Amino acid sequence: MASTPNTHSNIRLGIDLGGTKIEIIALDHNGQQRFRKRTPTPKHLDANSQYQLIINAIQTLIEDSEKELGQIDSPLGIGIPGAISLKTGKIKNANTTCLIGRDFKLDLQQQLKRDIYLENDANCFALSEAIDGAGQGASNVFSVILGTGVGGGIVINGQLLIGTNAISGEWGHNPLPWSTEQDLPQQACYCGKKGCIETYLSGPGFNKQNQLQFDLQLSSHQVMAQTQSQPKALQAYDLYVERLAKSLAGVINILDPNVIVLGGGLSNVDSLYLDVPKRWGEYVFSDEVNTRLVKNIFGDSSGVRGAAYLARSI
Repeated sequence: MASTPNTHSNIRLGIDLGGTKIEIIALDHNGQQRFRKRTPTPKHLDANSQYQLIINAIQTLIEDSEKELGQIDSPLGIGIPGAISLKTGKIKNANTTCLIGRDFKLDLQQQLKRDIYLENDANCFALSEAIDGAGQGASNVFSVILGTGVGGGIVINGQLLIGTNAISGEWGHNPLPWSTEQDLPQQACYCGKKGCIETYLSGPGFNKQNQLQFDLQLSSHQVMAQTQSQPKALQAYDLYVERLAKSLAGVINILDPNVIVLGGGLSNVDSLYLDVPKRWGEYVFSDEVNTRLVKNIFGDSSGVRGAAYLARSI
């Protein structure tokens, strides 16, 4: 006999909308996974068609989850690879370009027939790691993504700090602090400025800087793997550590977090967690630095978990 769907459960759904896949997770009130599934992000030459296919794919994932768990109308949070304009309510700066200029939240709510919470994926990562990840128990957590870009998020007492302009945590688009001749040449950033932190510390930015300075035709992962055998790779790594230390020192001087959590591909370089704190004391305006630099716990799962935690507000 089929069970009656439960409309009053402690289950929260989270969806991570990425460029290549859409993933759903169902967490119970203890943060334990009850359901998880992913599907490829739909592609279509026509932007309008792709946009509707994405909404349909999200709806199907939700239906699959709620059918499996015997639920309906579960609270839902969604992480997106972009930002929501406070001026228009529409999506901006999204890697999945068919979302740009759309009132994605309204369109989803109309098709899904429920309220949703929509947020940038870097903020979802931050929320996940602050609640029950590497920043658990800390009152002030700054989370960093060192990947294709350099994103960030701030969680204070378990709550995301969004900010008046919805740009809290966008440390990657500040200039590299305390820069010297060894940080030349400055790269142009897609934001229109030069010398942004992102152009040095993201994976692609690190690669390009190494080509410009050392003629290293290696990926960031190859550089990190060859520091013991390749003098130029060691020099490139040393500069990366110095730049990361300076950049995070600037964050510490303003936010003074208990914990800084690293995510993204470059967070897997284990030596950073020892080498960076050794350097940042020179730039932090304090006689000691108690901030901890730690690796994320949930990795690629942090985004979708954080999306589910967004639904606490619904």
